[in-house]
Amino acid sequence: MKRSLLLAVVLSLATVAGAAELTRADIVARIQTCEAILQETMGSPSRAIPADVLHRARGIVIVNQVHVGLFLGVKDGWGVAMVKKPNNQWSVPVLLKAGELSFGLQAGGKTVETIYVLMDDDSTRMLFKSRFKFGVDAKAVAGPRAAETERTTKVFTAQVLVYSNVKGFYAGATVKTGAMSPSVEATRRFYYTDWGIPEILFSDWVKPQPEAQPLMSYVQQLCY
Repeated sequence: MKRSLLLAVVLSLATVAGAAELTRADIVARIQTCEAILQETMGSPSRAIPADVLHRARGIVIVNQVHVGLFLGVKDGWGVAMVKKPNNQWSVPVLLKAGELSFGLQAGGKTVETIYVLMDDDSTRMLFKSRFKFGVDAKAVAGPRAAETERTTKVFTAQVLVYSNVKGFYAGATVKTGAMSPSVEATRRFYYTDWGIPEILFSDWVKPQPEAQPLMSYVQQLCY
């Protein structure tokens, strides 16, 4: 009974939060946070993604998620996705939603920052779906770090390489690849367009916004 009541409260709060429209400042903050996650990862010799992985990448997804809970674990978050277009230029970032619930005896909280490197065109097309989950819709494995370059050739058969940086403490639940979906309306508002996610990602019809240029330039530099 108590668990049902708690779940109802959590779902009500999630509904209210989801209904709130993101401001442009919110969107910019999310893009900048994702850039910071990527820079922090690449700035650490022990956690950096190998250059040959990034060179072969067809897409990249950066997700920031938060877990909190006592008896009921709640994971909520957001991210951005970019793809490498046929002309070898990287796209503008589109916004994503990410979140799930998990039950069990749990305590504490953690922030999970995850980078998904998409290694083929099929995995990039998952971004068109209303809901997708790496590891289910595409084979996903933990990716090698730059300090483990001898392992890189063994994982290129995977569609998605996963790099996660867990911060804080969280007892009782395993970090899982949660379901994600495009934030279509927020992305359209940010770019002042009515185009859908495929056109925004793969065409040249959408003008890059100045607030997204630092992330775009950094990804283009890394994933040349």
